[in-house]
Amino acid sequence: MEHLNSEIQALPEPEEGKGAVEGRQDRQKEALVEQLKKLPIVQAACERVGIARATFYRWKKDDRNFAEAVEQAVNDGTALMNDLAESQLLSCIKDREFSAIAFWLKSRHPAYATKLEVKAKLENNDEALTPEQEQLVRKALELAALGGSDADTSKQSPAGPDKPDGERPQA
Repeated sequence: MEHLNSEIQALPEPEEGKGAVEGRQDRQKEALVEQLKKLPIVQAACERVGIARATFYRWKKDDRNFAEAVEQAVNDGTALMNDLAESQLLSCIKDREFSAIAFWLKSRHPAYATKLEVKAKLENNDEALTPEQEQLVRKALELAALGGSDADTSKQSPAGPDKPDGERPQA
């Protein structure tokens, strides 16, 4: 706790023209931002600086500059934690820990990535689609980008690519 108090006291004095409360809040905001750069967890930062989470979120809502500084600090802190975690993971891999090796390969190598296999049975009832169903199928294909640049589905007959609109397979 002494270390925290020395950090807060080491911050610059309040700007001229500001009262004691505003100056203290500015120092606390700066201390929060610094804590979030080290550990991007709001609850932990608030505890270290000695303010309530509700106060933190109120300041963040009311002070745009503080909100932007907090966002950047959390991003910086997250990057730091990611670097630390990856460093520890690499140490575990060097120590030949199988779970670390497996995690790395599953996360970083496509040959070891988790795969999803889907099996389905399609039935072709040879029933003609209603115009509404045809429109839904066209819309779904457009959304799925299956009717992309190679095949223009709007010019293609619903009966198939090589059948005119009037011809449909008989059921």
